[in-house]
Amino acid sequence: MMRNATPLKPRARPKRSGAEVNRWRQRREGWMASLESSLLFQRLFDHVPGLYFFAKDREGNLMFASKGLLQRYEMTDDSEFIGRTDFDINPDTMAQAYVDDDKRILSGKADLIERIELWWDPQGIPDWFLVTKLPLLDKRRRVQGVMGTLRRPDEKERQLPVFQTVAKAVEMIRRDFASPVMIEDVARSCGQSVRQLQRRFQLAFGISPQEFLIRTRVLAAVRRLEETRLTIAEIAQQCGFVDASSFTQHFRKRLGRSPAAYRRGFQ
Repeated sequence: MMRNATPLKPRARPKRSGAEVNRWRQRREGWMASLESSLLFQRLFDHVPGLYFFAKDREGNLMFASKGLLQRYEMTDDSEFIGRTDFDINPDTMAQAYVDDDKRILSGKADLIERIELWWDPQGIPDWFLVTKLPLLDKRRRVQGVMGTLRRPDEKERQLPVFQTVAKAVEMIRRDFASPVMIEDVARSCGQSVRQLQRRFQLAFGISPQEFLIRTRVLAAVRRLEETRLTIAEIAQQCGFVDASSFTQHFRKRLGRSPAAYRRGFQ
């Protein structure tokens, strides 16, 4: 016989005084201080399918990662993870976006709650995640780092208009980025006005579809700089830039160095 088959009906709770609540909060602080710091609640995330956890210090050094996140980065344990930064384990364009988010959180300006993000796997296939980031506070309520979770949206969430529209637009941009892509054409194909598409991209990624297109081109250029001996002009043409000068301008603006300097640093 199932012991938990009875419908749950919470008990009536007598109201407590503020002094009693404060006593329990103080007791909780003492209890937390007595716990082994390396064995706290983050271990739970190792056992929640489809949910990844991480934590960084103020300088952006990675301190904790759930097993699922380690596996996604093809790491065997946290000896390959601890102390690294986003730039050590992600393409520069993605890493910079994560660092920009962290700066806003560390400054106390905003939390980031379930924002849609797109990750590419090694085969270049997009994978959607809902990302939450919150500040980590010390005992004096000072921000000392960032913690976050990533989870895949469920099927119901994937049917939301923002997913349907943005997913289709992203696929078009990823497929046609080397061509003269017009955002007006992308919006029309998605049944949206340019303004609607811009608003949904801003909600999903925090950037415009035009900026997403440029970042897609820059990311494609990064791969060619790393993996081929093509000239800068050839890479510019293959990745949809007007010319080598335009390519260099966009690349430098987003990565802080020229394509030639990036290639020298990678070699």
